[in-house]
Amino acid sequence: MRIVLAVLLAIHGFIHLLGFLKVWKLAEVPQLTGATLFALPEPLPRVVGLIWLGACLAFIGAASAALFRYGPWWLVAGVGILVSQLLVIYAWPDAKAGTLVNIVLLVPVLFAWADARFQNGTDEQVRALFARATSDDSRLITSEALDPLPPPVRRWLENAGVVGKRIPRTVRLKQRGQMRLSPDKDEVEAAAQQYFRVLDPEFIWRVRVQMMHVLPVAGRDSYVDGRGRMLIKLGSVVPVVDAADEKIDQGALLRFLGEIVWFPAAALSPYIHWEPMDATSAKATMTRGGVSGTAVFSFDDRGRFIGLIADRYFGGGPDAKTERWEIEAKEWKAMDGCLVPVRGDVRWKLAEGDFAFYRWELTELEYDPPGLFAAEKSATMP
Repeated sequence: MRIVLAVLLAIHGFIHLLGFLKVWKLAEVPQLTGATLFALPEPLPRVVGLIWLGACLAFIGAASAALFRYGPWWLVAGVGILVSQLLVIYAWPDAKAGTLVNIVLLVPVLFAWADARFQNGTDEQVRALFARATSDDSRLITSEALDPLPPPVRRWLENAGVVGKRIPRTVRLKQRGQMRLSPDKDEVEAAAQQYFRVLDPEFIWRVRVQMMHVLPVAGRDSYVDGRGRMLIKLGSVVPVVDAADEKIDQGALLRFLGEIVWFPAAALSPYIHWEPMDATSAKATMTRGGVSGTAVFSFDDRGRFIGLIADRYFGGGPDAKTERWEIEAKEWKAMDGCLVPVRGDVRWKLAEGDFAFYRWELTELEYDPPGLFAAEKSATMP
């Protein structure tokens, strides 16, 4: 789609070049009669010719930016479309067909503009989350600090390498993977970023997917001040899901609890209570804002996290009910000085069968980062 859009923008731009050549009499353009809706006194027609050239350059510039995913191509294209349509009206007898092309081009421009607004809104929320992260005066984690924990949890933290470090204040990470938006849908490629506030638990997760390789979908899942919200928009315009209630709160809390596997030192936080179960598993209960959630963590004999099971609300609303929610880790790697799972699955155990929701891969992880990830080139391209 990106290449098709770039080609269409470029062709439309070169068509505008014909208007410049015709007005300035630099070439014979038999396709154009030169007829206009109204006459302009000299030298204004030559000024209009320069405007034709400006529209040409705007479309070619937008085509190049779209092709190479550079900058706000949609802004340049939007200006080009506006100028183009004014020229079409002026030269209506020759250029009226350009209106249809401008309308076609306006659709992806509006989608890209809406996506930029959605992403900028998420950026503002992340900056606010990081601004709330207070300075950490905690001491380095010692081996003795792990003694109250159940043996498998203690072994997990030791193996992860948290001893001698502090609990991070903030965390940022990137993921990629394959996601199903509902049990009856095919997998789509997903790219996600997530930001955590650890000492006072919060997160913001954003994801981008494309349905049928054409329709862009932007999603944001958040847990802020003990409250969750799930927002998914088709084309960053049409809300597909916008849920925020006590069931979403519980689901977001459990999600945070499950994702401490990427910053294991958070297992020592006072908002998490651990109970022993057996040699390879332990039960964790997290409480925040009057909401509690419990999950069973499992570990292998090397102290690596291998899975989690919890009863979590499947969505929100009056009809939502708790379902078995599972995370499975399949690969581990040292990132930012800590051994963490970097590949695995998320699935729901529903009455009608397993729902393989997300096959994820952790690609970047950083503790106490300076801020947001740098804007990605793909962020302005639908």
